[in-house]
Order: sequence, then C-alpha cells, then structure tokens
Amino acid sequence: PLAGLFEAIVSVTNQVMAVYEMGPWATSVELAMIESLGREIGFTPGTFAGLVTHGGSLANLTGLLAARNLKCPELWSQGPQAELEAIPVILVSSDAHYSVTRAAGILGIGADNIIKVPLDDRRRMNPAALEERILSCQAENKQIIAVVACACATPIGAFDPLNEIADLCEQHDLWLDVDAAHGGRACFSTQHRHLTAGLHRADSVVFDAHKMMFMPALSAFLFYKDKAHQFSAFQQQAAYLFDPSAPEIAEYDIGLRTVECTKRANSYALWGIWSLFGKSLFADLVDITFATARTFYEMLLQASDFEPVHEPQCNIVVFRYQSDWLNALPLEQQNLFHFKLRRQLIESGEFYIVHSVINEQAAFRITVMNPLTTEVHLNQLLNTIRHRAGALQQAFDEPPLVDHCEQT
Repeated sequence: PLAGLFEAIVSVTNQVMAVYEMGPWATSVELAMIESLGREIGFTPGTFAGLVTHGGSLANLTGLLAARNLKCPELWSQGPQAELEAIPVILVSSDAHYSVTRAAGILGIGADNIIKVPLDDRRRMNPAALEERILSCQAENKQIIAVVACACATPIGAFDPLNEIADLCEQHDLWLDVDAAHGGRACFSTQHRHLTAGLHRADSVVFDAHKMMFMPALSAFLFYKDKAHQFSAFQQQAAYLFDPSAPEIAEYDIGLRTVECTKRANSYALWGIWSLFGKSLFADLVDITFATARTFYEMLLQASDFEPVHEPQCNIVVFRYQSDWLNALPLEQQNLFHFKLRRQLIESGEFYIVHSVINEQAAFRITVMNPLTTEVHLNQLLNTIRHRAGALQQAFDEPPLVDHCEQT
C-alpha cells in the first residue's frame, strides 16, 4: 500500500519521460534506481546502463533488438529486403518465456528461427547441449543473434547455470540475454544469491521490480553490461524532442533507448520504498517466500494424494493431485481432470492458482508472493482441492470429454 502512495505522486505530478527537460525529477529517480539495482546484480559501476519500461515482454524485446542490430545492422534500415549472409537465429532455453518467441516474430527473425536448447533433469539449460547447438549453427551458416537464458524460468522456477552459459557465449562471441524478470531478486539475499551467480556477465538482463519487491505493476528494468549498447536498439530523428546542440544530454534522454516516447515514471515507488526501508526488505521477502514454498513442497511429500513435480529452487511450486481412481485414467483424461479442477477452484473464489504442463502432464502451479502466507493457508488449499476433487470425480464418470488445452 505504501508503494501506491508514491504511485499517486506519479499521477499527480504527471512528469512523463522522453527527454530530460520534460521529467527531470522522474529521470533522476529512474537513473538512481538503475544504478542501485545494477550494483546489486554485480555490474561494475560506471560501465553499465539501463532503462525502465512497461513489463518484461517489452524489456526482452528491447534487449534482443539491440542484439539484432549489432549482429545484423542492415535489418533496421532495409527490413525484409536486407541481404543477409546467414540466417538469423536465437538460441533459447526450452522453458524460456513466450515473449522471446514473440520478439523473434516482431524483429523479423521469425518464430521458426527460435532454436530451443534441451534441459537437464532439473529443467535448467544444459550447457553441453548449448555448445552442440552453437557448433551446429556455425556449421550450417546461421547467425546467432543471442542466447537467452533464464533466472528463473516460468514453468517450475529453474535457474539456468549462468556462469557456464556465459563461458560459452564469451568463447564464441555471442550476446547473452538473461530473463531474470522473476528470479533476479535472489541477488539481494545472502542465502539465495548463488542462484544468480554469473548474472552480471550477461550482455542484457531483464529484471522486474513488480515481482518480489512490493512494487505495483508495471516496473521492468533492462540492463546493458556495456553502457555503449544502450543506444543500439533504436535510431530516430525527432528534432522537436532531442536537442542536437546538447549531445551530452543524450545520457538523460530516456526516449532514445525505449520503445515508448511518452513513458510513465515507473520508478518512484521503488525509490521511495528503498529509501525508507533499505534493500534488506527485498532480501527478507525473497527469503520468506522461498522458505514458504519449501514448506509447501515438504507438505506435498507427506501427502499421499499429492505429488510435487520438482524440488523448488525459489517460490514456485508445481504439483499434481493423485488418487488410484485418477491414475487409472488415460493421460488425456487425467490432464482434463486437473484443468477442470483448477477452473472450479478459481471460479469459487477460494484460491487462485494456475495450471502448467510438465512432460505432457497437467499440474497445478503456485507462486508464493505474499510474505504473510502461512502453513495454515497452504493446508486450506490442499483440503479445498481434495474436497472439490471428490465432487468432480462423480461428474467425471460421465462420457469422456476432449482436452483442448495445450502447454503454454
């Protein structure tokens, strides 16, 4: 709620951002937050740069656009007519966020030129498989625009081995983009900082402040390890905005490096909360929510009618309801049962959880975001699922239904 008061200041002052003179205070706040967060990630002060945009999808798009322009500069001006020496591709974790595929389509690379890198048994990008894909692309005359790793990936919250991936990218001179939209906050925690080891080696990093930092949506940061890259994404001529007589102001004209021209000041709340409580507040939130997720995982292990799909690395837990009756059904019907059970649960208003599909099996997925979540709430969730599963079983004895749901 306190962050919302700072958001009210944004609305009342209405200091929109494109050039510094339009929103000097908003620009100062944003640059201060970029500097503070960048240092927590591990970037060297004075060498990196960043921006704030409206969501992780735009941040991913912007970072990959910078990578594309550096590898294939002719695409910006010539578009589809550009004569490229090699087919552009992006290597991504198989569990990467769908916004990366969208970005490939928008950037003219093409969704079909997304090459997914296989995962290890913990659903992390497999460095050995990545190296195989890199060598294969080189042999097939494909231009690798970027390698996209996750910290963490959406399906189960797996953190890719960033140092090993960064080693390969440096060896082959490849742009490394890390989507740390959800899990990047682990860098604040002494207990969990190891999960983001190597994050500072990425060429671009996506980092959402509206996830695990008590911030209202949207406040997404994009960092560049090399500050020279901050102007690589966009080229523009706008004499009515950008003053050619004061080139030194370019560092403060946010519109030169964002998709948005008129942009809401998205950093006031973070600046206010950080100033009042310090960064330890964010570390506490990470530690508490990760611990609560671990508690839930242990509860699932003790329950005969539930099965955890994985051991959680963060505050994401994926699990399945199971019973002898359900396990005897064909997989398609088991999946449909889970989808219908979740639908009934959220329509009841008792709990909100999402679904996932892991290894072709439907499952439930929770993300512990509220530090006030207790074991009592978690028990209530499991008991509610049990109750509704029993009622749904009776209806499920009717003729089979068709599963139209697909993994997303």
